[in-house]
Amino acid sequence: MRQELVARQLDEQIAGRFPVGRRLRVLDVGMGQGTQALRLARLGHQVTGVERDATMIAAARRALAGEPEGIRARVRLVEGDGHDTGVHFLPGGFDVVLCHGVLMYVEEPDPLVAGLARMLAPGGLLSLLVRNGDALAMRPGLSGDWAGALAAFDTTAYLPHPRTDSNGGTPIRLGLDVRADRLSKLTATLAGIAAPLHAWYGVRVFTDTAADDAGTPDDLETLLAVEERAGRTDPYRGVAALLHLCGVRG
Repeated sequence: MRQELVARQLDEQIAGRFPVGRRLRVLDVGMGQGTQALRLARLGHQVTGVERDATMIAAARRALAGEPEGIRARVRLVEGDGHDTGVHFLPGGFDVVLCHGVLMYVEEPDPLVAGLARMLAPGGLLSLLVRNGDALAMRPGLSGDWAGALAAFDTTAYLPHPRTDSNGGTPIRLGLDVRADRLSKLTATLAGIAAPLHAWYGVRVFTDTAADDAGTPDDLETLLAVEERAGRTDPYRGVAALLHLCGVRG
């Protein structure tokens, strides 16, 4: 669900910014198992994936090994941290930079986001997927955890739902306290680093509390249509579990 929605939103932004058929230089920081990186490589783009978790990068290598040679040739995997982009790459070297499901593990995200923006060529697209700090009370509230909902109003820290979940990138580790980001704060951050917010979406508006073992619903396409529309429509997108923000390098 999450990966499909983010893919649709990302494709929409890419189509609106770049000529049809142009092969883009893509940097995916915190790529996890490489779902988005491989998808973009299949579309013809040159993709560099950065991941520090050894288990995740091993999974990405296995997935890449199963692709045709032409796709393998378009993907480069780098073991590293998102803070080290300036060590590995030259500024302005990418048309698109992805950072999905990573900021929630970073105590001070502004330096990381600024470093990512420096990797973009003028007019380049920065895609961030973050936990929505303005909607942390939704999950406990809908689950009937009134004390948890009350506490969530006044914090951006939270304990992840007890499951293993990639969030489009780095996996949630069970029992680890992480943090969320507020739309207003990230909007200000993006403006301050010359990559102002161009568009934003909500992701997982209605499905955040779904059971892990619920399986694939028979009406999956209808569910995707509902989530996709809610993710771009006020007031629904404002209470989504995740926010997908797209900034454009000035």
